[in-house]
Amino acid sequence: MPRVVVAIGGNSLIPDADHITVQDQYAAAAETDDHIASLVAQGWDVAISHGNGPQVGFILRRSELSSNELHEVPLDYCGADTQGAIGYMLQQNLANDFRQRGINKSVATVVTQVEVDANDPAFANPSKPIGSFMDEAKAMQRRDEDGWDVTEDAGRGWRRVVASPAPKRIVELDVIRQLLDAGVVTIAVGGGGIPVIANEQGDLEGVPAVIDKDLASAMLASQVDADLLLISTAVEQVALNFGKPNQEWVSQFTLAEVKQHLADGGHFSEGSMAPKMRAVVQFMEAGGTEALITNPVNLERAMAGETGTRIVQ
Repeated sequence: MPRVVVAIGGNSLIPDADHITVQDQYAAAAETDDHIASLVAQGWDVAISHGNGPQVGFILRRSELSSNELHEVPLDYCGADTQGAIGYMLQQNLANDFRQRGINKSVATVVTQVEVDANDPAFANPSKPIGSFMDEAKAMQRRDEDGWDVTEDAGRGWRRVVASPAPKRIVELDVIRQLLDAGVVTIAVGGGGIPVIANEQGDLEGVPAVIDKDLASAMLASQVDADLLLISTAVEQVALNFGKPNQEWVSQFTLAEVKQHLADGGHFSEGSMAPKMRAVVQFMEAGGTEALITNPVNLERAMAGETGTRIVQ
């Protein structure tokens, strides 16, 4: 069976500012899962990864607000919590879809650790904002008392920043492969994976960092021999000159064109499409055949070649 890794953005579970509750996220997961179930029905072997940025932010905020009564939650535990919670939403909805469609498939979530290099340069230059905004006095207090790295964020206040190291190894890869080879729809590497390092004794330890979800998804796709990396995001297609009068939707790029646009730096913004395109490059340079970018509602149409943006060798 052909194999696809579907990478779902964490923000896709939050349709808008008025629909952020757990129940709202569950409903959004149900809608996305319905389209993924169609891919399974078409004969695709499916692995699913997902973002978790907003959900981790919610946990951190709750932790801060209750810190006068309860211990605060470390960032790596936030990653584990959200992998379990989002995985639960996705796998329950998928199992319901399979039952309703008469598809004889199982689905499981693997709480996934991803090893990073303790000497990754990202640790010397933390740049990923997480958690709530603070005033300067509070930020300096957390810096001095808790060792946080903090920065002023575009005039909106101060925030904690953490490293975003490159993924090095998917710790539970063998388990994920076994599940996929057994025909189980497998949810893994949520939020880029829980970042861990190997200490001097070779034991794994969690670290306060955030791994780019798309890069980890590309690594997963390469290492489970996926035929396709499908990145589900907020737009139906990728555009050149996005948001400008000469904006142009593009249905297909070659790998060379994507690399040239990334080098030029004028079309893919860092806060949006650039990380996704770098992940596509990583996957295809590791031997992947093609990648596809679209939004959840158009997954089936994009797979049929009717929309979306396809990247080919």
